[in-house]
Amino acid sequence: MTAPTLAGLKVKLFTDGADKAQIVEMAKQSWIAGFTTNPSLLKKAGVSDYAAYARDLVAAVPDRHISFEVFSDDIPEMVAQARVITAWGENVYVKLPVTNTRGEPLFEAVRSLSHDGTKINMTAIFTSEQVEKAVAALDGGAPACVSVFAGRLADFGIDYRPIVQDAVARARKTRNIEIIWASTREVFNVIEAHDIGCHIITAPADVLKKLPSLGTKSGAELSLGAVKSFREDAIAAGLKLALPAARAAE
Repeated sequence: MTAPTLAGLKVKLFTDGADKAQIVEMAKQSWIAGFTTNPSLLKKAGVSDYAAYARDLVAAVPDRHISFEVFSDDIPEMVAQARVITAWGENVYVKLPVTNTRGEPLFEAVRSLSHDGTKINMTAIFTSEQVEKAVAALDGGAPACVSVFAGRLADFGIDYRPIVQDAVARARKTRNIEIIWASTREVFNVIEAHDIGCHIITAPADVLKKLPSLGTKSGAELSLGAVKSFREDAIAAGLKLALPAARAAE
């Protein structure tokens, strides 16, 4: 089966990361439809003043989806943080996890926020039951996303495809919900998301930068390229191997 080209992809492409320079660079690509961040990515990027960082980022990229996540562990405070975050820009979606660290669900909090007009990205979704409840909570509210962590499921040998397929089917029965394929590990995940009919996939920039090469080489061409690279690296490394005299003369 031939892989689709970048232009042929029907899944929307988001960049997952929090480095401002990288986000601005990726925003120059017309095929990047949005950006997702989370507290772990903010820590990696060295962000300390969350509000100043976010407002600066929204000013730099005002025309595409950007998700910013709450970080409290208390549900009423999470709701209050969501109301602050949503005010950062029209293109801002507030990420709220499916539960807090005590396993207390946020479905009712998300329902209230969504129906009050807050754009929600409900995150850390790992099960079909969570998908069902998230979609029910968000249905009929403001534009919303449900992020299924397919990559992390795969890391533990769990087949994520039925969960993503179920999520897409449920979301397509609503008018306001899109499914995000999250925790992307490789380029082929983009093809999988495209084939399943997922609305969005969010991936690190180093994965997305490979997408312009989609559909440009056959398996035979890749094979020959690999053989050539091995040969070039062997020469560059100066590898030598002593052979028996009879074999060397052949």
